Amino acid sequence: MARWIPSRRRHLPADGEAVPPTTRATEAAEAAPAGDAAGARLTVLRDALAGIGTTLDEPTTCAELTRAAVRLAGGTAAVLRRTGQTISGYEEITGDADVLPDVRWATAVTREASTPALDAASVPWREYAGAPRTRAALCAPLTSGEDVYGALVWARSGEPLHPGEAELLSVLAERAASHIRHARAYEQVNRTAGDLQRALLAEPGRPHPNLDIAVRYLPAGRQTVVGGDWCETVRLHFGRTLLVVGDVMGHGLEAAVDMNAYRSSLRYIASADLPPHRVLRQMDEISAREADRRPATCLLASVDPGRRQVTLASAGHLPPLLIAPDGEATLLPLPVGPPLGTGLGGYESATHPLAVGETLVLFTDGLVERRGEDIDDSLARLAAVRFPTGDGLDEVLDTILGRLDARYAEDDVAVLAARPYSR
Repeated sequence: MARWIPSRRRHLPADGEAVPPTTRATEAAEAAPAGDAAGARLTVLRDALAGIGTTLDEPTTCAELTRAAVRLAGGTAAVLRRTGQTISGYEEITGDADVLPDVRWATAVTREASTPALDAASVPWREYAGAPRTRAALCAPLTSGEDVYGALVWARSGEPLHPGEAELLSVLAERAASHIRHARAYEQVNRTAGDLQRALLAEPGRPHPNLDIAVRYLPAGRQTVVGGDWCETVRLHFGRTLLVVGDVMGHGLEAAVDMNAYRSSLRYIASADLPPHRVLRQMDEISAREADRRPATCLLASVDPGRRQVTLASAGHLPPLLIAPDGEATLLPLPVGPPLGTGLGGYESATHPLAVGETLVLFTDGLVERRGEDIDDSLARLAAVRFPTGDGLDEVLDTILGRLDARYAEDDVAVLAARPYSR
């Protein structure tokens, strides 16, 4: 329900003065026969609602609301946003801000709607004492369920507010409130997932001192929607270190939680010092028994600097990159088994030389995959990168991320670089 304040007298436009098209449509709807008027009003409302909530971004939704309100009834519209007990000033103003009522009045109305003892829909509407006689004003709380997210504030000079317009503006406010509720829930889930992801990535394992490592993680997109990409290192016996890169399918909190489950099972299984393919086999068996666990790809690399070799095993994951001391890069071939969680097994290991000074790079598919491009072409682009001699691991990762425009990737990117050396 919206509180609306009609003007004392009706404003008649002078010759040649423009009248908002949507206002004409509303007036025409009210002047038409009952059946035609209802249909016309429904069309106006449907068109206005279609432009609200096109994204899960709260400021964008508020801007769409004020634009729709002005298209519907002319005048000026703004939003007060409520977060906790804090109410903002006017935001996302569409139209002439000088027409809006005193913000203190609108804030008081919003606080009344937010009072637990009152039903937001039945808050008594007060006339704005400072409003000129020729001005109409409306303040509609943005309510969804029992929550109040702020208010839509609308005002217009001259032309009075018709009852039908007040009803339509109130419906717009209710629709926007529903989208704001979803936007805030979406933001909270992403924040929680991000906190979980950062906590996990902030606790990497420690390799043996005969191996240098560097790790980078880049979330995809402006909204930092967290996925299930992860890296890990596990110390094994006899100076060997197990390097791991994995990618749980999907994004958000569920993917981050499943990533943590895979990472925990990896640490437990790897402590038995099994060959990489047997580690994958046991991880697959464990995850396949959990119906809600999302599938994941995973690449294991057991690095043995003493023997100058690396043993690889893949569960549906892309091959690693090997960078020679002279800067030439190649992709290491290896047998690829099914993703973890399928219960199909069938993993195999492959061993390659890994000399002191050579760099091994493990990565998730977000680094190379591009929309509409064959994966072989994507991998070839990575292998074609040439690296300056003498670069440290951080410089190597900077070169890779820069040459492949990884900061604009459509998926999360996790990269782990490792280089054996003798002390």
